[in-house]
Amino acid sequence: MSKIFRVFVELYDLLLTARKDDRSGRVVSTGPVTIADLIAIAVKRRTDLSPVTLEAAYLLLREIAVEELCNAKHVEFGLTHNSLLVDGIFIGDHPTWNKDKNSLRLGAVASVDVRKSIETIEVEVLGMASSGIFINTLTDVVSGETNSVITPGGGVKLTGSKMKVTGDSEDVGIHLTEINSQTVFGIPATSILDNDPSKITFIVPADLPAGDYKLSITTQFSNFATDLKEPRTYIFDYVLACNV
Repeated sequence: MSKIFRVFVELYDLLLTARKDDRSGRVVSTGPVTIADLIAIAVKRRTDLSPVTLEAAYLLLREIAVEELCNAKHVEFGLTHNSLLVDGIFIGDHPTWNKDKNSLRLGAVASVDVRKSIETIEVEVLGMASSGIFINTLTDVVSGETNSVITPGGGVKLTGSKMKVTGDSEDVGIHLTEINSQTVFGIPATSILDNDPSKITFIVPADLPAGDYKLSITTQFSNFATDLKEPRTYIFDYVLACNV
């Protein structure tokens, strides 16, 4: 018997259209899963497998996959088929590579088995999210990229709804969590330049290590005169690459 997967979707106001009742949906996360977590699950399923061997095999395959990708190979690894894509415009028939205008980035397409698995998921729509916090776009000021990268020491612009960072809880703030290590880096209040419900700009810490990050906002903001009693957290859907 095949496994049954079920996810829950919450709704948020969609500010990009003229209709007042348009909503966007977001899957309710059940928490992060690290490579260590995946290895632990695999060992429970196959007790003959060693955690040390699995981790070593994964790290070796990942290193080889990155090397082959950098050699312009199309690499199947993990959940996706990966290849290099070119950004930027070239002028004329014989231009040279201009790092200020051109760049390479990762293109990833879900593998067939992943797409088929996603099609089997049962979805329940819960209605409007209780927090109401939503990030529409994140723009890295240095590169101009949207929803993909952050630059240490550079600026970030957020657009969305009910994002204003306010409240007296110690959890309130903007945080960047490195996915592999789960190390959390807070954005100092002094680095937040604009702090409005629909727009936030802040400076990324100059010493932020290279890695892949998830951004979250925790706030007690309310549309009413007083803040919420309990803080609410929104985790941005996109993984953000920090390349030092």
